[in-house]
Amino acid sequence: MFLPTTKQEMKTLGWDALDIIIVSGDSYIDSPFMGTAVIGKVLMDAGYRVGIIAQPRTDSLVDIGRLGEPKLFWGVTAGSIDSMVSNYTALKKKRRTDDYTPGGENNRRPDRATIVYTGLIRRYMKSLRKSPPLTPPERGRTVPSPLGGRLGRGKPPIVLGGIEASLRRVPHYDYWTNKIRRSLLFDAKADYILYGMAEKSTLEFAAALRDGCDVHDVRGLSYIAKEAREGYLELPPYEVVAKDKKAFIEMFHIFYKNNDPIPAKGLTQKHGDRWLVQNPPALYESQAELDHVYALEYERAQHPYYERHGKVRALDTVGFSIASHRGCYGECNFCAIAVHEGRTIRSRSQDSIVAEAKAITQHPNFKGYISDLGGPTANMYGYECGKKLKAGNCPTKRCISPTICPVIKIDHRPHAEVLEKVRNLDGVKKVFVASGIRYDMILSDTEHGDAYLKQVVNHHTSGQMKIAPEHTEDNVLAHMGKPGTDVLVQFKKRFEELNRKAGKKQFLTYYMIAAHPGCTEGDMRQMKRFVSSELRIAPEQVQIFTPTPSTYSSVMYWTEMDPWTLEPLFVEKDIARKRKQKDIITARNHRRKPHRKSAPDIAGD
Repeated sequence: MFLPTTKQEMKTLGWDALDIIIVSGDSYIDSPFMGTAVIGKVLMDAGYRVGIIAQPRTDSLVDIGRLGEPKLFWGVTAGSIDSMVSNYTALKKKRRTDDYTPGGENNRRPDRATIVYTGLIRRYMKSLRKSPPLTPPERGRTVPSPLGGRLGRGKPPIVLGGIEASLRRVPHYDYWTNKIRRSLLFDAKADYILYGMAEKSTLEFAAALRDGCDVHDVRGLSYIAKEAREGYLELPPYEVVAKDKKAFIEMFHIFYKNNDPIPAKGLTQKHGDRWLVQNPPALYESQAELDHVYALEYERAQHPYYERHGKVRALDTVGFSIASHRGCYGECNFCAIAVHEGRTIRSRSQDSIVAEAKAITQHPNFKGYISDLGGPTANMYGYECGKKLKAGNCPTKRCISPTICPVIKIDHRPHAEVLEKVRNLDGVKKVFVASGIRYDMILSDTEHGDAYLKQVVNHHTSGQMKIAPEHTEDNVLAHMGKPGTDVLVQFKKRFEELNRKAGKKQFLTYYMIAAHPGCTEGDMRQMKRFVSSELRIAPEQVQIFTPTPSTYSSVMYWTEMDPWTLEPLFVEKDIARKRKQKDIITARNHRRKPHRKSAPDIAGD
């Protein structure tokens, strides 16, 4: 069933009021790939009455108030993508399309959506206090907190979640204002943030509110306090990191190292006369817990209330895809997965995946094709480093960068096995692996890597296999945290050889990045020569680097330093020259009319 979005739907369920209302910057797609739907279904499964308001109008209180006021709390998320990334290109041009908005037009998600929606809720609640409803929702007792603030249900708190809040929970570089912004909690004037993949912490938080208990010990919670929390690591104050780039680097190192729930310490940081407090991350889900989340009933469709305004393109991708695991230990410096989702792989059981695939075959709109069976990196499914599972991530080295750690025993058999099981199900014509594949990991698995690649080539490729070398020059790759070109060339040869033997005409699609910190126009010319001579392609999938919150690459962009050596680092910040870096590799030339010399064309990326 869909979660209710209107009073009429609540009435049909026999609900006179809701415990929790989730406000989202995405349209409501009831899919296990959509955080709003997952959190809502997990809460409802635990006995709470949950409703969703998707993409509310911001010019009135009608949309935000259509479900009334929740008994426990408001949940606010900007959606599946940071709203500024969703709304603007790397060249700061407004995006015209949005895959999560009905009809595909980018006209429903406001800039800094988390802040806007929080303000909208505050105005709505203020209007209720001025003119109380005839039948006010049930109130619970209020419990004073030893850390300052108020608990209970006298006035439902606003809780931020999703990737925008998660990655902006501490001071962060904001590309669109070109400055260090303080924690989103302060700018949004919200009560709490539940960061990361927050099912466990959300359930614990909701139970504490329901029972009138103190919420401030919930793992995965950030909040504002009058004093620093004793025993927590103290980050340099916001006012210092906003001005001192070395202090900002120091802060980020501490923040990044304390994202693993096993060794992580709580963090605290002064913002003016108040303190940001970040509890240690929520413990990772067990396999049984993860299986349960994905066994909940999802419609795999857009809610009819929103579909009447047009379909969402995202459903074409996630509608009949299956997530095999969470987390990624690739730790690419430009990627936020390490901070938001974690660096430890949590895999679902094969039985859980097969059961979901069977359920998909019964969906009325299923045509026999599973769009993807994978995760952030598809071939990390089913195994992990035993040492990391016991003690957490190594503090001084990474799993596969700059080289693959010998302690982690890469094994492609689990993914190969579950792919075979799903493709042999009645009603399944084809199962694709559309999510990313680390080709260096395939080559390093001398026992099973080649058999796995052969299986993917023969059965699970839709004409093109996506890989992401991102660059070809060693100095740039080092700053990205990506492997060198030797393994890329070796993988290309093996991929082409397997296709020849199978009699297939399939190709590799290469994703590249221009204007990453450390990358010059000379580096792009070298890359152009390499892809022309060695890869024999003219890349089309080239994006200009966007500095997104809470990534090491963004730290490099802001500070113009290598964050580990503190040595100066070239960073291209001029928009026209960023575009030129991309043009070098794509061989496009922008022609400008003489009278527009002072207004460079920023169309493109």
